[in-house]
Amino acid sequence: MFSSPGKGKRHNECTRQPDYGVIEEDLVIIDFGKYEGKSVKDVQELDPDFYGRLVAEKENGVFAIRRHRDKTFRLYINPLSSMDQ
Repeated sequence: MFSSPGKGKRHNECTRQPDYGVIEEDLVIIDFGKYEGKSVKDVQELDPDFYGRLVAEKENGVFAIRRHRDKTFRLYINPLSSMDQ
């Protein structure tokens, strides 16, 4: 599940949350690698193994989400961490 550190849940507890965070996976665009420009939801369908790596690494601080100037949410690799792409 994608989530921003320190942010509370905005969705009702009855609403199904995405597997990778609080932000809906179709709104988060990958900003690196061969899936750059694709949403996390698209990657879940195209490459379940890579999606599984994203989920596994989410707690290690490898990735971060930032709001881009065009108001989209972008998933990027934290430059202070390391993960093989």
